[in-house]
Amino acid sequence: MPSEFPSSSLSAPSRLRELALLFIRLGAVSFGGPAAHIALIEEEVVRKRQWISRQQFLDMVGAANLIPGPTSTELAITVGFARAGWIGLAIAGASFILPAALITGAFAWAYVRFGSFPQAGWVLRGIKPAVIAVIAIAIWRLGKAAVKNFSLGMLSAAALAAFFLGLNPIAILFGGGVFGMLARQVQSLAVRGTPLLLLSLPSQFFRARVGSRPFLSSRFALSATLGAAIPVVRPSLVRLALFFLKIGAVLYGGGYVLLAFLDQGLVQQHSWLTHQQLLDAVAIGQFTPGPVLSTATFIGYILAGAPGAAVATVAIFLPSFFYVALLAPVLARIRKSPWMAAFLDSVNACAVALMAGVTFRLAADALQGWTTRAICACALGVLLLWKLNPAWVVLGGGLAGVLLALFRLS
Repeated sequence: MPSEFPSSSLSAPSRLRELALLFIRLGAVSFGGPAAHIALIEEEVVRKRQWISRQQFLDMVGAANLIPGPTSTELAITVGFARAGWIGLAIAGASFILPAALITGAFAWAYVRFGSFPQAGWVLRGIKPAVIAVIAIAIWRLGKAAVKNFSLGMLSAAALAAFFLGLNPIAILFGGGVFGMLARQVQSLAVRGTPLLLLSLPSQFFRARVGSRPFLSSRFALSATLGAAIPVVRPSLVRLALFFLKIGAVLYGGGYVLLAFLDQGLVQQHSWLTHQQLLDAVAIGQFTPGPVLSTATFIGYILAGAPGAAVATVAIFLPSFFYVALLAPVLARIRKSPWMAAFLDSVNACAVALMAGVTFRLAADALQGWTTRAICACALGVLLLWKLNPAWVVLGGGLAGVLLALFRLS
């Protein structure tokens, strides 16, 4: 394990137990999508436990954004490696995924068995504004560490503008990183008095346009019926595994673009699901805590029962462990290279800008009506005044949503 990571007097078994307990808890309460998950992880491993520095955490976030797969899950896996080596990598990732998979599997069982869901929207209506407050606090803290100078501030502003113009988030990150490297080289050449060459970024970085909306809009409300729970075609476990393995290996943008991948493959290409079944599956993935890719658990159960749920879950997350295993051991050494340090600094500034852009869109969806705004304001106040663990603030928001719904019905 790299020596740059903080040392600890705890034994290896104690570290693994610590990792498992932390990420099981985070996986059980981390509502709100990748930005919220990152905020919760930062609170625990940087501020509270001080396992890693804020700069190391930013580097991990930037690296996780640049590889395929769910960003927050890959961040948890990277933290596990930093804390306890290769076994920690596996323990942290599996612990973060397990609660979401179990909860989503329970919903899938109810969907097939009863064809209906509880009124989950009550809880979600209170959770979303609390999540907005948690993310806002994290963005402020990470932004102060990521935007180290005026140039990075301007780059961050440009990334935010590009996000709202609809450019692909991955293109923004790569483009920002390349720009940072080139700017560093230009500055070095200028200091030495060498003639400057005009360089341009590859235009293909900016061709794709991908939407980003972690929370489903009201038109994706749960509307399951007993008949809708019957799959159109039942695939074999091998075909199911290969399908989700391919998605996990190539999915950029995490849960933000998952719906498009699933619609093209499950509905249009293979006819394994109907559109309504797919929307119900993605809605459950959004409602339950943890990574939204736990949607695969729901779909796997519908198509092939408990074995299908297990196979789909393992297949879609497995590539993330592979990618992090390749990247995590060299991340600290990459930081020592002046060029790669400039790349990482630029990517980090752009990543914080993207988090801010996503949060703005989340807020537009979540803060509708005075009750949700009041919940968000209260959550901000609690986080600023009492430094309470954000997980409790999120759960408190969900409880507030239930109480408000009951009060209106009474």
